Amino acid sequence: MDKEEQAYRDLQKHLNKQAVGYPSTRSGAEIRLLKRLFSPDEALLAIHLNYKPKAVEKIYETAKETGKSFDDMVNMLDRMAKNSVIGHIEKEGIRYFYTLPFVVGMFEGQVYKLTPEFVADVQEYISDKAFGLEFLSTELPQMRTIPVGKSLPQERRVATYDQLAGIIEETDGPIVINECICRKIAAMKGNPCHKTSRIETCMAFGNIAKNCARSGMGRVIGKEEARDIAGQNELDGLVLQPSNTRKVEFVCACCGCCCGMLRVHKILAKPVDFWSTNYYAAVNPDECTGCEFCADRCQVDALRIDKSLGIPRINPDRCIGCGNCVSSCPPRAIHLVKKERETIPPADLEDLYDAIMANKKTTLRKARLVARLILKR
Repeated sequence: MDKEEQAYRDLQKHLNKQAVGYPSTRSGAEIRLLKRLFSPDEALLAIHLNYKPKAVEKIYETAKETGKSFDDMVNMLDRMAKNSVIGHIEKEGIRYFYTLPFVVGMFEGQVYKLTPEFVADVQEYISDKAFGLEFLSTELPQMRTIPVGKSLPQERRVATYDQLAGIIEETDGPIVINECICRKIAAMKGNPCHKTSRIETCMAFGNIAKNCARSGMGRVIGKEEARDIAGQNELDGLVLQPSNTRKVEFVCACCGCCCGMLRVHKILAKPVDFWSTNYYAAVNPDECTGCEFCADRCQVDALRIDKSLGIPRINPDRCIGCGNCVSSCPPRAIHLVKKERETIPPADLEDLYDAIMANKKTTLRKARLVARLILKR
């Protein structure tokens, strides 16, 4: 193996040791992807980063062995951050850089640079069972589901992190609207989204929004436009999936036909065990008129119409509490119920990945966990 190949393999092994790993596959798609995302020199430098933000001076303590000057190293880190293959944050005037997971992270950062070759490698990689085991077996999921606005119960206080209106209102930084990479890829493959013709649906907040603005990714928008887009997302029946943190950094607006997360949901026997959500839907049969509007709105096959009774049945093992069936029910026969045990997400992304890292599973434990849930054991 020559030096270039070794640099990419070393980076793959390093990324696989992070909170959300980057496992190897027999196909070698993981190396082809790294070659598309990093130059050989960038791969050598990225090995000196971790999932926890590291100050540039600390990075240089080990990275100087690459032979680069401090300024050259910082310039290369800047370039990688602008290419969305590593993360960047500034605290009290000190710059920090860190590795990103492939999903959610590097992959989504390529939304404006898609090529058929990149998409083919992504599809091959994420279809491999090694990637699936790594992605599904984290102790906490990287994303969570929150209800659409009109479905939220009015009589109870709803935490800000559980409502998009509150997230938009309380953000103190830029808001960036980005195109949905899942819908773009589906369209490239000749399978355009069945739910919406809009591509700009996914919002970034906080540090991710700052990085997007810094690198020219997406559009910076105001709160009024953000609320308008949120309203249209709700009308289209999209599922809101923000970062699994109280300080929300992104909110994806997902559909069951294109979204990788929701498509995985459909093949699992008990997907609710992999999801983070505080609500589930319930039906009042006495109020139901049998219009069946709700059946068309459910993106995750959690709701079926009982033909003998003419009313919907909701599978609690599949319902993720998105609220789209609630907001589309003319007689208001469906409502959201808050789970008895509320799940409070980690404070921010660093805390989220700390929690995932602390509970990182071995390959055997991953296989047992996923097999048990797929087989309903």
